[in-house]
Amino acid sequence: MHSQTFAPLIDAHIHMDKYTPEQQKEMLLSFPAQQVEAVIAVSMDLASAQANLELAKQHPGYIHPAFGYHPEQLLRSHTEQEQFFRWIEEHIDHAVAIGEVGLPYYSREEAKGAGLDFDQSGYIDLLEQFILLAKKHDKPIVLHAVYEDADIACDLLEKHQFTQAHFHWFKGSKQTIRRMANNGYFISFTPDIRYETEIIELARQYPAEQVMAETDGPWPFEGPFQGQMTHPSMTRQVIQAWSEITGMGTERATRLFHQNTKRFYRLPE
Repeated sequence: MHSQTFAPLIDAHIHMDKYTPEQQKEMLLSFPAQQVEAVIAVSMDLASAQANLELAKQHPGYIHPAFGYHPEQLLRSHTEQEQFFRWIEEHIDHAVAIGEVGLPYYSREEAKGAGLDFDQSGYIDLLEQFILLAKKHDKPIVLHAVYEDADIACDLLEKHQFTQAHFHWFKGSKQTIRRMANNGYFISFTPDIRYETEIIELARQYPAEQVMAETDGPWPFEGPFQGQMTHPSMTRQVIQAWSEITGMGTERATRLFHQNTKRFYRLPE
C-alpha cells in the first residue's frame, strides 16, 4: 500500500525546547517528508514555556505549546509560582493545553530508595491549582501521573469535575486504567510500546477512541530505537505496534490516532 494513503502524524507530547537549535531546525525541515503534521510541545517551567511559545510563533501550525511545571523537580517559591501562573494567564490564548504537570513519582521513589522522607503535599496543591486553571480557561491538561499518583490525579479531576485529561506515558493498575477510561481521559503511548510488556498490556485494555501517540522526545528509547535521536516520526512505529497488538489495520489506526489527537487538543482542521 502506498504510504500517501496514511493519515499524517501528530506527536502528542514532546519537549521541543530541550533539543538544540540545530536539531530543532533539522527536525522541522524533515516534517513534510516524514508526514509529521504537528507536535504538542509541553513545558517544564517558565523559561521552558517561553521557549516553546517562541518556537510556536516561528513555526505556526507545526508547534502547539502547552504551559506547565514538570513535577520531577523541586518546587519553586510561592512568589515564583504566582509569577508563572500570571504569565500563563497572559499567554493562555497561545496555549493548546496546560502541561506538563502532575506528581513526582520517580523523585519520590528515589528518595524512598535512599531512605529519605518525601512530602508531596506541595505538589498535590500545585496540581490542583493547575487543574483549576485548565478548567477556568477550558484547556485540556497534560499529566505526568503514574501508578498510585494517577489515583490522586483522578481524585482531583473528579473533585473539580474536569474530564479533559491526557495522562502521558501512563502506567498503572487495572483498576486505575478502568477508572480513567470510564472518566473519558486520554492516554498516549511512546515507542516503548514496541518492547515493554506492561505497555503492550495497557494497549490491549484502553479504549481505542481515547489513545494518542507521543515520543516524549528528546528522551531516548531502547530496542529498535537504540542510539537514535527521538523524532516525532517515531509515532508511526508506535501506531504500527498498537495496530498489531489490537488487530486494527495500520491505515485505519493511523487515521484514528490522528482524529483522536486533533479532537482532544482541538487542533485547527
